[in-house]
Amino acid sequence: MSLFLSRLGVRRSSSVSLLLSKALSTNSLRRQTPPCSIMGAIPSENGLGRLEVAYANQRSVTDLDKMIPLELVFKEYDDEKTLTIGASHGWIATLKEDGILRLVDDLNPVASDANPKRIPLPPLVTLPHCQTNIITNDLSSAFCKPAGQSPEWTNIKIENPCFCSSSRVMFSDLEDTSSGHGTLAGSDDPKLHKVQFQNLTKLHMATRELMDSCFTIEHLVESRPTRETFLVKQYKKTAKNKEGVDIMKTEFLMVFKLDDEGNAVYTQDMGDLAMFLSMSEPFCVPASSFPGSMFLIIYDYDEMGIVDVSDIPFYLHSASGPHSVPYQIPPQDIEN
Repeated sequence: MSLFLSRLGVRRSSSVSLLLSKALSTNSLRRQTPPCSIMGAIPSENGLGRLEVAYANQRSVTDLDKMIPLELVFKEYDDEKTLTIGASHGWIATLKEDGILRLVDDLNPVASDANPKRIPLPPLVTLPHCQTNIITNDLSSAFCKPAGQSPEWTNIKIENPCFCSSSRVMFSDLEDTSSGHGTLAGSDDPKLHKVQFQNLTKLHMATRELMDSCFTIEHLVESRPTRETFLVKQYKKTAKNKEGVDIMKTEFLMVFKLDDEGNAVYTQDMGDLAMFLSMSEPFCVPASSFPGSMFLIIYDYDEMGIVDVSDIPFYLHSASGPHSVPYQIPPQDIEN
């Protein structure tokens, strides 16, 4: 996983980068870690290993003192066949053979390894017209609030055919509702709203033909610091890495800014924002708060790369996967 960083001439480090950043809702300063990518772990003993991260503003892999279960990183250590199905704000959602979905904070670089948090969610319920182990499908969605007095799964019926099995769902910090990824944004009523694409750039015929041949992934990304919402269209195509293994490689990427009227306006100017797309919930941070942060960082099972959205033609400086834990962790508060 450190191939991408090594190409930039990086070195390994055992120090933790701690920075002061402006609080999102106040003018005060608080100590936070920079955004980081989970790179793996150094095996130790008793099924544990030292967490390895790559901070966004450093060209090095940092070996932390924090110990994590190796089963979260290496399948050969996983006797219970743990499935990691997503991440958000430093929490990882895991599913084991017992069928219980759990939220764990092991991969959060500032969370305690002496007292890790394990939050079991209620047993998955059967959604109408779909399987028990699928949380989002073309007809229904379900959500659970684990902090509630009596947490349970709440089913939402979605009749709009545009909300399909490939749609993703996120909780909107800006609107205090749930939103669907893609060309539709919704809330938990559940009303769906069409998005009108505006200001589309003129592309060469070869680029349009390449995009038409790609698989498209759409990311709905909120910027809490600026209270903006972006829609990122990522175009991927099958390619082979250096080992000859098939991966999905990003061939093109477009960023749209959503306004209150439902318009998705194409932009190549993200201002003072660095955006992070991975298999966890995407997020933005002010680049000036973490000097050295890149414009847009992609990290998934198949690749890790940097994109300057102002550049046309498109270029992704990337390293090929596969990666086992392609999660990016947003800035975490550091207790004094």
